[in-house]
Amino acid sequence: MLHHIFGIHVINRPQTVPLIQACLTKYGCNIRTRIGIHDAADDSCSPSGLILVDAFGDDATVESFYQELTQLEGVEVKRMDFLREE
Repeated sequence: MLHHIFGIHVINRPQTVPLIQACLTKYGCNIRTRIGIHDAADDSCSPSGLILVDAFGDDATVESFYQELTQLEGVEVKRMDFLREE
């Protein structure tokens, strides 16, 4: 089994989130886990954030998902791939 972990650094959340959400929705059936992290306080919300995604599926689909994320403006994506032996 493979684990494909994408770290998605969102630089301008208010502007970029709709584009990211559309991509995540498109590949929603290929997401095992999704965690959103951003700095928040009582009086403000950070303009940047981090989304961690554990993606799965056939190689072509996972690669398409990754490539679409990397093409989004205002987004930096890092990737880790792990083979989990059972």
